Parts: sequence; C-alpha cells; structure tokens
Amino acid sequence: MAKSEIHIPKEKFQPAIIDASKGEEISKPSLSFWQDAWLRVRKNKAAVASMVIMSIIIIMAFLGPVISGKDGETQKVAHNNLPPRIQGLENIEWLPFDGVKTMKSGKEVNMYEQKKVEEYYWFGTDALGRDLFTRVWEGTQISLYIAVLAALIDLVIGVTYGAISGYYGGRLDTYMQRFTEILVGIPTLVVVILMILVLEPGILSITIALSITGWVGMSRVVRAQVLKLKEQEYVLASRTLGNGNSKIIFKHLVPNLVGVMIINTMFTIPSAIFFEAFLSFIGLGLQAPLASLGTLIDEGYKSLQLHPHEMFIPALIISIIMVCFNMLADGLRDALDPKMRD
Repeated sequence: MAKSEIHIPKEKFQPAIIDASKGEEISKPSLSFWQDAWLRVRKNKAAVASMVIMSIIIIMAFLGPVISGKDGETQKVAHNNLPPRIQGLENIEWLPFDGVKTMKSGKEVNMYEQKKVEEYYWFGTDALGRDLFTRVWEGTQISLYIAVLAALIDLVIGVTYGAISGYYGGRLDTYMQRFTEILVGIPTLVVVILMILVLEPGILSITIALSITGWVGMSRVVRAQVLKLKEQEYVLASRTLGNGNSKIIFKHLVPNLVGVMIINTMFTIPSAIFFEAFLSFIGLGLQAPLASLGTLIDEGYKSLQLHPHEMFIPALIISIIMVCFNMLADGLRDALDPKMRD
C-alpha cells in the first residue's frame, strides 16, 4: 500500500480527556521526616542487615552467659585450651565444631576424647580452662557499655557545649573554642595514662578519659550547624515572642540538629569500642579476671599458633560490631541527609 493511501482515523487527533478534579490529588502518601527517613533506611540493604546483626549480638551479649550455664571466671585447668565443640554440629566434618585439633605434625586429635571431657564448650576454653563462650559475651557487654557511654557523652556534653558556644558567639565562643583546642591537642591515650596514675587500670579510667575528650568532635559539628541556623527566621520569630535563649537553643535549634547528631554519634561509637579494645590489649584496660574483647584478643594472641580459636573468635565479634556500626552510620547518613532525597 502506498504512503498516500494510508488512512488515519479522526479519533487519533482528538484532544486528551483530562479530569480536572484529579489535578489536586497527591500521588504519594504524606510522610513525616522520620517516616521518610525510615523508608530510605529500609531500602539500604547493608543498613538493614547491620541492624539485624547488631540486634542478635546485643541479645546474645546478655543471654549468652545464661544459655551456656557456665561461669566465665571458673577455672578448670584440666579442660584448658579445648577447641570449639557444639552438639549436633560435631559430626559435620567441614565445620570446626567437632573438638578436633590439628597438631604440628599434621595429625588430627580429638582433644575432648583425649582429656576425657564430656562437657561441650561451644567456643572452646582458654589456657585456664574457662569457658570462652561465656567470656566472649561478657566481653561484648563491655563493648556495648562503651558504645552507650560514647553516645551519651556526645549527646549530653558535646551537643550542649557546641550549641551554647555557637549560639552566643563572641568572646564566650572564642574562649570555649580555645578550650576545645587544648583538649584536642592532648592525646586520649595520655589522658588514660594520667588517670591510671591516680586510679587503677580498668573501666573507670577509660570512662573518665572518654568523658574528658570524647565529646569534642560532636561539639564542633553542633557549633557549626548552630552558627548557620541561629540566623533563620523561626529563631528570630521565637526571640520576638519573648522566648529565652535556653528555650530557643533546646526547643528550636537542637531538634533541627537531630539528624546530624545521630550520624556523628554512630560514627563515634566504633572508634570508642576500638579504643577500649586497644587499651585492654596493651594492658591499660580491664584487668584479670574480668574479660573484655580486648583482653580476650590479648590472651589469644599469646597462643595464636597453637590455639588460634582463642584469638579468632573475639576478634571476629569485635570486627562484626565495628563494621555493623559503620554500615548503619552510612545508611543513616544517606537517609537523614535532605540532599540525598529523591
């Protein structure tokens, strides 16, 4: 058929019928800031997986010692350096939970049969025969304590200090910022050593050291945001209505910084956990017989070649905790940043 003979019906040239009543309809449901942020977090598979894993670790940190039924400080020298052994998994050859140890000669020996041990130690035992499963989860409690402590210090001291400094400005801001510069110039490790000279090595020294220097980063971030927000119209309106400075800071400015505060806190927590583990590893943290992941790694490092499970398991747990917090912080940063919205 020739091009000139193609017939196009008149209906093709009719204007589209548009329902004017639907012009004001909202195509998407109305969401609050936090509802929108939660939907964005849910789209981040890494952040969701991190939340699930961290929830499991938090639950196990408190239920683990109860489930094992063993005391983490009870010594059974006859049961020392036993490899992991778990009921139901001991017969699966490719899993390392059968209680078998490979000797230097390459020979595989079932240490439980050799020592005539009928009990099951899910993570094995250490050099003194203490149950590693219980001690690892007790050590995880210390890491979670440090995480909560770092978050509270950031949110209470750091936010308050930075908000006051940024809001009032002038000479007060200058003096407050010079003080923070002095604290930044003092390494946290030096502060811990000074605390140890006054107190005994332990969690109290670490707590005081974090309380002295751990909030500086948050205060600087909050101060910068307050300097930007305090010139906004809603702050001027609140001041015009007669509200005091403290009410303006904590009712109007700080709530608008919640996203920034959460993100910075989530990035601070892994650093604080690693700091505690490092101090315990070098002998400035918790002291025997108390356990933290750092002390367990230190004890396992001494016998790494002979009994690698004693170091590998606590190192794996602390690595998972730090990676999960970092991945969750990345997800929250993307969800709470207005520039990242669709």
